[in-house]
Amino acid sequence: MGIAERKERQRAELREQILRVARDMVMREGFAALSMRKLADAVEYAPATLYLHFENRDAIARELCVRGFQDLLAAFEPAAAVEEPVERLYRLAEAYVKFGLEQPETYRLIFMEDPKLSTELFKDAPDGAGPRSFGVLVKVFEDLKAAGRLAEEAEPWKLAEVLWAGVHGLVSLRLTCTGFKGSPADELARLLVTTLVNGLPELKPARAAKKAR
Repeated sequence: MGIAERKERQRAELREQILRVARDMVMREGFAALSMRKLADAVEYAPATLYLHFENRDAIARELCVRGFQDLLAAFEPAAAVEEPVERLYRLAEAYVKFGLEQPETYRLIFMEDPKLSTELFKDAPDGAGPRSFGVLVKVFEDLKAAGRLAEEAEPWKLAEVLWAGVHGLVSLRLTCTGFKGSPADELARLLVTTLVNGLPELKPARAAKKAR
């Protein structure tokens, strides 16, 4: 291995070390604890060395967001392989909620810390892990429509947004309202999909409901 190759490998290894330590710091203490000086102390390098690899703290945060979305996409993989679309919906909703609750700081970072982080990933990287993760949700509804199981006017993109908003709400509620003793999150995820697919259980027409009273 030549000198240039060795230096490049060492540079790549240090960059990965910085990201690994930054991720561990966020996992332990939250995103607010991350700073270039504190990170430099943790990797035992001068702060100036970190700036050779990352422009600033936000650049590190963006890279952690990219990797967070990659983790989410990986969490989707087993569910996305389910052939039957409705069962796939259930499995994807459960996978999303499980990911958010098992990796709360990663979830907070990519969805709940700084809106510009996720906005940049969706706006500037249309083929990145973030848009691809959402694409997995869109694909379910596209498959349902292609099979003739949705009305012709149904819009898979909007239906996927509704599903995403629902599972994001479940995770956010659990992460921000820890004092609220609600139902198990996995049960709520299944109920969310059931309601989306079948509507409210045994909902009566307004006139019939009035007579029943």
